[in-house]
Amino acid sequence: MKLLVANRGEIAVRVIRAAKEMGIPTVAVASDADLHAMHALLADEVVHLGAPEPSASYLDIDKIVGAALTTGATMIHPGYGFLSERAEFAEACEAAGITFIGPSPSAMRKLGAKIDAKQLAVENDVPITPGFFEPGASLNQLKIAANQIGFPVMLKASAGGGGRGMRVVRDPSEFDSACRLAQEEALKAFGDDAMMVEKLIEKPRHIEVQVLADKHGQIACLFERECSLQRRHQKVVEEAPSPVMTDDLWQKMRESATRLIAAAEYHGAGTVEFMVDDATGAFYFLEVNARLQVEHPVTEAITGVDLVQAQIHIALGEKLELPAAIMAGDRSAIQGHAIELRVVAEDPAHGFLPSVGKLLAMQAPVGPGIRFDTGFAGGDEISRFYDSLIAKLIVHAPTRTAAINRLDSALRETHVLGVKTNISYARDLLAHPDFATAQFDTGFLGREFGDWKPQAGVPEELGAILAAATTGPSSPTLAAGAKAERSPAWAQSDGFRNAR
Repeated sequence: MKLLVANRGEIAVRVIRAAKEMGIPTVAVASDADLHAMHALLADEVVHLGAPEPSASYLDIDKIVGAALTTGATMIHPGYGFLSERAEFAEACEAAGITFIGPSPSAMRKLGAKIDAKQLAVENDVPITPGFFEPGASLNQLKIAANQIGFPVMLKASAGGGGRGMRVVRDPSEFDSACRLAQEEALKAFGDDAMMVEKLIEKPRHIEVQVLADKHGQIACLFERECSLQRRHQKVVEEAPSPVMTDDLWQKMRESATRLIAAAEYHGAGTVEFMVDDATGAFYFLEVNARLQVEHPVTEAITGVDLVQAQIHIALGEKLELPAAIMAGDRSAIQGHAIELRVVAEDPAHGFLPSVGKLLAMQAPVGPGIRFDTGFAGGDEISRFYDSLIAKLIVHAPTRTAAINRLDSALRETHVLGVKTNISYARDLLAHPDFATAQFDTGFLGREFGDWKPQAGVPEELGAILAAATTGPSSPTLAAGAKAERSPAWAQSDGFRNAR
């Protein structure tokens, strides 16, 4: 048994570590830009994919499957992003006799396109927002539907995700241009410009249900995550459980998610996403993410379930073995409160422009209830070719208030030198009174932090500067122009550093 991880960065590191704990040898794949990255150093083997452009490396199905066959890998974990929701990738794995750690290609197709997923939801009495979801709809059909639904409306790419291919249209005169822009964006991002239109719910909350389903018909809903704090449809802070969830809403949402997952004959880990109208308490189905989510650690924190290892067990045909209360969706099984912050390489003070370059130093926080998932170390390069996520800072505490305080404390101890980050922005967000009382929605960051500027004072990079500048008396001195290399030995889990 051997596992190949078809991804990079923190999620590749996360999967490799989970597999190692299970005694499963691992294979990493790496582009030119990642040959010395953390995930490549942690794995037992690494296969070079080629050029750093995703299309020539991490999105090349033939290269990924070929790497698995060459190394004798019997399983492939796709992580998230890249090929994780491509039915053709799952099919290529099956054709090569490799176990794909994720849902079947047929389940992916039922749920992968938003239009198909909406139709399946309607067939299974899962509430959806009023809209028009006709496959292959023309611009004129979409416009007629928008007028019938009533403005404002939301245009969405059927194959979309992560905020790409989405436009809010408040006036009929703006519809044509907005639709064309959304289609262009969708075609570039997903290779598919099919659009749908639905009624815009003002000030909604975004709540998602984490699901695990085995190949024996068992479905468990591991409670929900609050994902309403978004900037341009990109999640920034996630927490579990939702601070506004009620027992009644949970039962209805859980039942809806279970029906949908069963109808799709889905197995593996997945997320059923809903929009909740704060004004009425009504909830509406949004989409299914047929993969692991970036924010999965907060669910792990409040349930004690390792979702990556659960994915592997399910893919191997094993039955779910979870506590009875979790299987039943009993909220008494929830353990405390968890919050995740995405630390990203961008400049909030200048329109959130991407920040790329050498990561000179990084200091991660440590302490009880603190988890820091990253795929980078000092000396690594933040590349222009990939996502800007540097790390995920996750905290867990007995209460939401305690978790907020722990997250703020951890952020004080998190320092990144060499690129701009959103750390100061995040600390100001945590200090906002409406965050403390959970009075926010998906438009909150745009309204309250749209013109955010950092406060004058000590730079956030000070800690990293001190760490980088401080060397012990026995530290080697490099000749002028020499390059310090990080030895792969430091990434191994062989225990050599504990030798006496």
